[in-house]
Amino acid sequence: MLTLPEKILFILLLAGSLYYAYTGFRRVYLAIRRGRAEDRFDRLPERIGRALWLTLTQQTVFKRRPLVSLLHAFVFYGFVYYLLVNLVDLLEGYFPLHTRGGLWNPYNLVADLLTAAILVGILGLMLRRYLLAPQDFTWNPKVPLHERVRQGIPRDSAIVGAFITFHVGSRLLSKAAGLAQGEPDPFQPVASFLATLLAGLSPSSLVVLEHFFWWGALGSILLFLPYFPRSKHIHLMMGPINLAFRQEKPGALLPLDFEKEEEKFGAEKLEDLSWKRLLDAYACIMCNRCQEACPAYTTGKALSPAAIVISERYELNEILPAFASGQESPRPLMDFALNEEALWACTTCMACVEVCPVGNEPMLHILDVRRAKVLMEGEFPQELNNAFRGMERSGNPWGIGQDKRLDWAEGLNVPTVEEKPHPEVLYWVGCAASYDPRAQKIARSMVEILNASGVDWAVLGRKEKCTGDSARRAGNEYLFFQLATENVETLNQVAPKTIVTTCPHCFHTLGNEYKAFGGEYRVVHHSEFIAELLRAGRLKVSEETQRVVFHDPCYLGRHNGVYEAPREVLKGVGFVLSEPPRNRERSFCCGAGGAQFWKEEEPGAMRVSENRYRELKGTGAEVIATGCPFCMAMMNVEVAQDETPPEVLDIAELVARGLKA
Repeated sequence: MLTLPEKILFILLLAGSLYYAYTGFRRVYLAIRRGRAEDRFDRLPERIGRALWLTLTQQTVFKRRPLVSLLHAFVFYGFVYYLLVNLVDLLEGYFPLHTRGGLWNPYNLVADLLTAAILVGILGLMLRRYLLAPQDFTWNPKVPLHERVRQGIPRDSAIVGAFITFHVGSRLLSKAAGLAQGEPDPFQPVASFLATLLAGLSPSSLVVLEHFFWWGALGSILLFLPYFPRSKHIHLMMGPINLAFRQEKPGALLPLDFEKEEEKFGAEKLEDLSWKRLLDAYACIMCNRCQEACPAYTTGKALSPAAIVISERYELNEILPAFASGQESPRPLMDFALNEEALWACTTCMACVEVCPVGNEPMLHILDVRRAKVLMEGEFPQELNNAFRGMERSGNPWGIGQDKRLDWAEGLNVPTVEEKPHPEVLYWVGCAASYDPRAQKIARSMVEILNASGVDWAVLGRKEKCTGDSARRAGNEYLFFQLATENVETLNQVAPKTIVTTCPHCFHTLGNEYKAFGGEYRVVHHSEFIAELLRAGRLKVSEETQRVVFHDPCYLGRHNGVYEAPREVLKGVGFVLSEPPRNRERSFCCGAGGAQFWKEEEPGAMRVSENRYRELKGTGAEVIATGCPFCMAMMNVEVAQDETPPEVLDIAELVARGLKA
């Protein structure tokens, strides 16, 4: 098809395009390498296999927005196949290759149908973005954004959309012009239909059109490739890589090494982030799904997880040549990616991580900045002072003396490790159930259940200290380090076979984060333990008939994947279970996590707990069942302001209420 001068010209253009594309991609690679080290290379074959599977099945994309996800899938699968299509088209331009009939029929049919699918997909997505313009693409005025984002995203989306439309449309018209010169091809139905519309043109005009649109299809690739590393379209490559390197439990934080005295703790600038965080910025598809799921943003706060990662990406693009060469970034993250209000609004619920289709972890970006603020600058909300001081001096954020730790058990048969040095089951009571009057009822109910089941159990009593969850989520890693070290030493002396806790935050920290401090334990949430007891027939419970709705705690559900055990317990004792619209992995946060419980909530349209309470009450259930003392406390804040509230009870209370003598 191509003349000799055209072949030479195409090769020269291809060489230039690849050079500039290589330069751009190399700078991106060097920029990501600037991030601090983080070991995510374990089980590499398994990681790569999982990433390929998730990418090819588009599972992570189809979690939300089914229609939009379908349009995206049309474009994705089409482009995967177009890797072959573009190669064949290039060979057709250089050699007398006849791609009709025989084994070419299935190839042509798939290419033709996917061409149409790509056009439907990209035009549908462009129509949605620019004409329907849903709230997905906006930010509330309080959200801090890089100064180039508001204009940059629509422009970049238009460039990418125009490229895809022109590239694929040109290929379709080139094939249509070729078919119009001969017979229609039943294995190219879309191109054949367009060929009938071109049938009135002269043979010479059809040859020119076929030629022109061949250049349009492949020439547009040459024009786009140098822009590719700067565009949002780079997620096509970075997304699968990012999925490969995501953590199995992103909420399980890695400890800092305090022995390196000169090391900077946390992240003040881009280069302080780990390489995985910088990879997040390039993998981001800018779909704002994380923002949509974020409880802080949903209730009108300044925090948008999407805005943080997108702003990092725009800053990187702006300083890329210098940053890739090793120069220091010109300004801190707090100047362009987030502000104080956004930083301290995060509840660490992990909804942003769970919903991201490309494996981004915005929550960890926030916690890195919190660490820098607390450890390097000593700056944090003043209300946290009391909690930090209480954990440091008294071993609990309430600041109540350790000698009061067992007061909740007055009048009950509660064995301690002094009486039973090595119990089979250790009940980790937690600070809330030890000191908060309402949560103490959960602990007392748990004692009834443990005694009724006949298991060999005990509590640490005055030896138990806060796990440090709130300190760690607030960025005070050093305080967490102290508490974790002390608790691990105590637990290793007791060496229980199983640790049971009624607090998901304790459950998460003991089971996932104490491993780094030498604490390897079997830790179960009390809902899991009670479910085991019911299955084993060790509890006799009279059945209830009340209608109950269960609120999934973030640290039990999204952080640790425990969804069925609480429901099994509630159904097992006869409750009629209702489900709120947002349940299981979609559950909405109560607003207490991320150390929010110990400070004033950031200003917004409403409290996070109010948003969730309205939804739970809206199910019409008589009882809101909780599996977390902090969730219970937040729901009770709303109950106190409601004239006709449902009852709020922990799973343990509901089971204990029905225990048969």
